[in-house]
Amino acid sequence: MPPHHPIADTGTTTATDWPTQELLLMREVMKLVGRSLAPAFVLREMLHLMSELLGLNRGRMVLADEVLPGQPRTASVRHAYGLTADEAARGVFRWGEGITGRVLATGLPAITQDVDAEPLFLFRTVARAELPPQTVAYIALPIDINGATVGVLACHRIRSRQRHLNDDLAVLRLLATLAGQLLQLEQLVAEQTRQLQARNAVLTRALDTHTARYGLIGRSPALLQALGELERVSQSQATVLLLGESGTGKELFARAVHLASGRHAQPFIKVNCSAIPETLFESELFGHERGAFTGAHSARPGWFEQANGGTIFLDEMGELPLAMQSKLLRTLQEGTLVRLGGQRELRIDVRLVAATNRDLAREVQAGRFRQDLYYRLNVIPIRLPSLRERREDVRALALHFVSRANQAHQRNVYLAPDALARLEAHDWPGNIRELGNLIERLVLLADHTLVNAAALERFMPEALAPDLRHAPGAAPLAQPSSAPAGLVRDYQSAGSHSPQTLQEALAQHHGNQSRAAQSLGLTLRQFAYRLRKAGLR
Repeated sequence: MPPHHPIADTGTTTATDWPTQELLLMREVMKLVGRSLAPAFVLREMLHLMSELLGLNRGRMVLADEVLPGQPRTASVRHAYGLTADEAARGVFRWGEGITGRVLATGLPAITQDVDAEPLFLFRTVARAELPPQTVAYIALPIDINGATVGVLACHRIRSRQRHLNDDLAVLRLLATLAGQLLQLEQLVAEQTRQLQARNAVLTRALDTHTARYGLIGRSPALLQALGELERVSQSQATVLLLGESGTGKELFARAVHLASGRHAQPFIKVNCSAIPETLFESELFGHERGAFTGAHSARPGWFEQANGGTIFLDEMGELPLAMQSKLLRTLQEGTLVRLGGQRELRIDVRLVAATNRDLAREVQAGRFRQDLYYRLNVIPIRLPSLRERREDVRALALHFVSRANQAHQRNVYLAPDALARLEAHDWPGNIRELGNLIERLVLLADHTLVNAAALERFMPEALAPDLRHAPGAAPLAQPSSAPAGLVRDYQSAGSHSPQTLQEALAQHHGNQSRAAQSLGLTLRQFAYRLRKAGLR
């Protein structure tokens, strides 16, 4: 800020280097513009400098108000120096009202040599008794944007002073022009901001619709990148290999490949290879003829036949036995299959989407996976992001899981903002299923309808070392003592329970499959599948 140069309203006889003062004022104003393009800050300091350096007192910026239907156009004092808050608040003028209103209406400057001798001067902001007893002049210049008057730069001036009026007018014209440019820039920035906000709103709705089409929750860059890769290859017939950790939503992505393709109206068949006993693989995938084995009382089409014309999703491909890998490769290469116990080839048209959380390249090196099948599957690999790569989606996923759990269990539990923030801040290991299980447990066991961060803490997973969380073959995480068995279900293979265990669970619960499944930590679907594979009813 320049040094203080008081210039009394009563005038001065002290010789002043006015050109130096003008140069200092313009330099300081341009410094302000360089520091901030916010008009409010620059315009207020501009009025301050006008008073301190040139003695142009009680400066004010009168700017047009928002136009209201059926109301006269008005302008109000928005920025001022030397006026009290009450005085500035009284500075409201209609177009054509008083000297200020006339400048607004005509767009022409007004110079009042003596406010006492001018009938149009209203003394609206400052009463005459508050002004100096000398002759007071009033200068008002229009502020224009694109040829339209949007405001007035005005000030008081003691008429008898050792400075020419034309010099003051020259400086004020420059300042009024600069004010108009700053206000125009503010309008342009505000309009561009509105357009960007509207565009972002459209894009947000489009993203929500885009992901909702496939049942995917979230808008994180990692999720959208994977979805973009998926859609780019959806119209081809090439095999898609989904890679990623367990619980990253491979089934949803596989379904998305199907829905985005030309096969979307045809069957989508999903097969979990880890849930099929090794002896039943061929029958399950390729079907069997009547009498092919004991109990085969009728012919049955396999999953590939049922997916004819559509898409088949083979999850956990790394669990496929070597003998079946060669048969699968032949089907993929030739587009034909032979049912178990059959003699004739059946032609099929199936798009394959495979998924695994294993490193198939390493499995090939270890001799547990056929190299030729690996190359056949690895045509279009797409890596699915883990939850730790989708931190922006944690809130949306948590709200989705809460809604789903509330509907499933007829509860009415909600998460407070600090609870959602706590979930976002947690270092999730990567499995979206873990978040879903936590929310299910919370909905069932919460003491109150609204769960805040403090109440959430007892449901949060214990902080385990990453090597324990992801170690191959690591034991499932122990359930908290407060949670009943079955609320948090770890992923288990189809051979996790013997037929005798399944029968005992059924007997213990008097044939109720839902309760028997819960006692074993299984879903009803998992329990029923194991019963069917074991030949139990």
